Amino acid sequence: MPQLTTSSLTSPEVHTQGRGVTYGVLAYVLWGLFPAYWPLLVPAQPVEVLAHRIVWSFVTLAIAVVLLRRWRPFLELSGKGWLIVTAAAVLITVNWGTYIYAVNSKHVVEAALGYFINPLVSVALGMIFLKERLRLVQAVAFAVVVVAVIVLTVDYGRLPVISLILAFSFGTYGLLKKKVPLDAISSLAAESAVIAPIAFVYLLVLGSANTFTTEGSGHALLLLSTGIVTAIPLVLFGAGARLVPLTTMGMLQYLAPVLQFAWGVFVVHEPMPRSRWIGFGLVWVALAIFTFDAVKNRRKQLLAPVE
Repeated sequence: MPQLTTSSLTSPEVHTQGRGVTYGVLAYVLWGLFPAYWPLLVPAQPVEVLAHRIVWSFVTLAIAVVLLRRWRPFLELSGKGWLIVTAAAVLITVNWGTYIYAVNSKHVVEAALGYFINPLVSVALGMIFLKERLRLVQAVAFAVVVVAVIVLTVDYGRLPVISLILAFSFGTYGLLKKKVPLDAISSLAAESAVIAPIAFVYLLVLGSANTFTTEGSGHALLLLSTGIVTAIPLVLFGAGARLVPLTTMGMLQYLAPVLQFAWGVFVVHEPMPRSRWIGFGLVWVALAIFTFDAVKNRRKQLLAPVE
């Protein structure tokens, strides 16, 4: 069997993977900078911001679906498929709403924690619902995260509820996405279509309390931009995921919570007592163990002889 070496990659393959990494980095950097964006929408309250994000995301993605002529998968989606899409729509709404609330209520660090532990939550959900086997190293990493959550619970004086909601809602959302036969753009467009009517009715009910019509054109344009802000990193992520191995995208995903954490600590100066640093340190140790194991396992798969 020929050895897998860097030199065995042809120039076009290297260029393609380079573009894929660039797309992935841009996607996660944009997601990591979200804490700088949502406060710009004040005085809109988190629920109103969430409603605008859902409505304008639907408009943006619907236009994309029409331009790319991807409407056929919607017509072919079964009743069971639409049920899964509906469940996914509820979960992503909970995730988006929780994150917007966290950022605008100065809980950015706690939100970042949710996305740090999300990969391990996904492993646990895969073990429970997909009957995937948990490797010993993964079990150790998961145990370290449990200890970290206990430490942070003592530090906060309560469970890190925001972190857990973000991690479990997005982890379960990812689990459901495996069952939907739609690409990233079409899938999110379908989810938006399910929940957008409710969000639109909510905005109508707000009436004069809807800041879209009361805070000037600049504020209205910012609310309109929530659709584009949602779609751009999604498109970049989808493009990157097609060009590089899943393991590479898995390692890049830590960029977003790292940037969110840095924003919370160094820009908005959220408190970080020693006990909180210890808790986050344990999470990072768990992620290091988990990532090392994922890379090692991926390398074994690549070098395994084809039977």
